[in-house]
Amino acid sequence: MDALVKPAFVDVAADRRVAAALIASGQPLAHAFGNIYALSMRPDAGSVARANLMKGRPAGQTGSALTTRRHMEALFDWDAVPRVFPRPALLSLFDELLDAGPIGLRGPAAASIPTHLAGEDGGRRTVQFVSPGSRCPSNIMVAAATEMLGTRYLCVTSANRSHHATGAAEEPAHFEALPLALDFAGTRLPILRHRDEAAVRAAHPRHAPISTSILAFHRYAGLGPEGCPALTLERHGSLDIVDLVPILARHGFALAIGAGASRRLGQRPLFSLGAAA
Repeated sequence: MDALVKPAFVDVAADRRVAAALIASGQPLAHAFGNIYALSMRPDAGSVARANLMKGRPAGQTGSALTTRRHMEALFDWDAVPRVFPRPALLSLFDELLDAGPIGLRGPAAASIPTHLAGEDGGRRTVQFVSPGSRCPSNIMVAAATEMLGTRYLCVTSANRSHHATGAAEEPAHFEALPLALDFAGTRLPILRHRDEAAVRAAHPRHAPISTSILAFHRYAGLGPEGCPALTLERHGSLDIVDLVPILARHGFALAIGAGASRRLGQRPLFSLGAAA
């Protein structure tokens, strides 16, 4: 656990290797994730429960899956995807979204996905894949950790204290390492940092530094205005609706706004030592 006591950075290969080994050993790790930070851990039920408790949320809360593009497709049961969503068109869409930056995708869960990483919607068993985007060097760390573990994925969640613990209506994602470290003071949570947080935010001009938007394809939401089948926005996060709609349209899809996406997630203010004093 002491391996990352000094500042460690996601663009340093040696630091990524240490971070991957920490996750493989059972240590939850906060790390650079697109333009924010995320908390990743081994995908077994015990590790997920411990991380949930560390955040201050119920031990049994369902986690999301984190993996590289190479293993993304294996998370989903493609036979259970509605036929109005052709797999080649979906994958083409997903690749554009991943190239743009952080995104979340919810689809039918493959049979191999364990219960503690599987959700449920109208009798459908689902899994939520959350990615920092293909440009983030944290993908290299994730690949190393999964190889060490002999798995195809990790579990990931937002790197913040839960609203269950703080009593706040919402606890936005952290996009700066210092307030993240203060949030988890006393837990000795290792952090794999962005080298330049402001530069990373500037490199994602269409993505607010908040938790990812979640796009669902496990159920059909009807036809959009142009007669295209609609995917459902389940969480209005980093990628705004005005940017998401034309991306979907290029691949033959429309967007339906789910009940949980009527309001965009909140964003933390920039941290200042004066405010913390």
